[in-house]
Amino acid sequence: MTSIGKKGVLLVNLGTPDEPSRGAVYRYLKQFLLDPRVIDYPWLPRNLLVRGIIAPFRSGSSSKLYKMLWTEEGSPLKFYGERVRDGVQEILGDDYMVELAMRYQNPSISHALQRLEEALVSEITVIPMFPQYASATTGSVHDAVMKELSKRQIIPDVRMVNSYYNRPSMIEIFADNAKQFDLESYDHIIFSFHGLPQRQLRKGDPTNSHCTKKENCCLNISPANQFCYSAQCHGTTQAIAAKLGLKPEQYTTAFQSRLGPEAWAQPYTIKIIEEQAEKGAKRLLVFSPAFVADCLETIIEIGTEYQEEFEEMGGEHIDLVPSLNDDPRWIQTVADLVLEQGRVEMSSTAAKATA
Repeated sequence: MTSIGKKGVLLVNLGTPDEPSRGAVYRYLKQFLLDPRVIDYPWLPRNLLVRGIIAPFRSGSSSKLYKMLWTEEGSPLKFYGERVRDGVQEILGDDYMVELAMRYQNPSISHALQRLEEALVSEITVIPMFPQYASATTGSVHDAVMKELSKRQIIPDVRMVNSYYNRPSMIEIFADNAKQFDLESYDHIIFSFHGLPQRQLRKGDPTNSHCTKKENCCLNISPANQFCYSAQCHGTTQAIAAKLGLKPEQYTTAFQSRLGPEAWAQPYTIKIIEEQAEKGAKRLLVFSPAFVADCLETIIEIGTEYQEEFEEMGGEHIDLVPSLNDDPRWIQTVADLVLEQGRVEMSSTAAKATA
């Protein structure tokens, strides 16, 4: 179908509290953790766990961390997202309408879709702001967008980006950001990604014969693990390491932010830090390529909490490689992703017409 109205673009990141107060953090945690794609327990135990234990007890400590993170502009995840939205809008021009939404809290997906609907867009391209696919992130965004659209009488053409974990332009930005540091001065380099329970990784194995059942099953992308979060994380690491000319012994892919006693994707970032400290390491450099903008998990968890723990272990300093944030090349990358989706559709239409 030829586009008649404007083309809609929906950029969706994970979310952030509206403010760093305990009440706002409680509302954010509750909405986030009640998502069945995040905590994939049955409804009753999930609600008992989140409403009765996690949200009430973690909201206080988490609000203190958010107060450390907060700036005059608010949450970095949000204001960087707004800058990317505005930059993509400027590149794409008046034929497009670009909206930013958060999967949890505000601006909501529902509000953003309402604005696109009121603008009479003919199509919508959805770009989750997660380079690596996971059911708990990209899958949840796709799910929420379709649920919202299903409530509407008219559903326009919808295109959804799955992942872009080894996108050359994105890899180049991470590599360039690392070059501001003297790489040879670090004892080890850690690529730290947000964690997922191994249970969820196994659920993403359609053949039930690959995930965690083969040694080093995530080190190479194949048809069996092409949508595996861990495999895509390793793919991102390998692409950045190759761009920087790193040797395998210089770096490790690891996972942070565990919740609960069950096994998560391994190795754990804190364990790698402990191992390096035991070897006498004094300086560590950490990437966090699961996040396109610096946030609580990078600035506070890595830059503050891991730094304090490393010092207690005898280490001296952990440096954090900045994320993509509002780098003009990242903004161009997002715009290119949008334009490519349109070209794919045009190529498909042309092929059908000549068949």
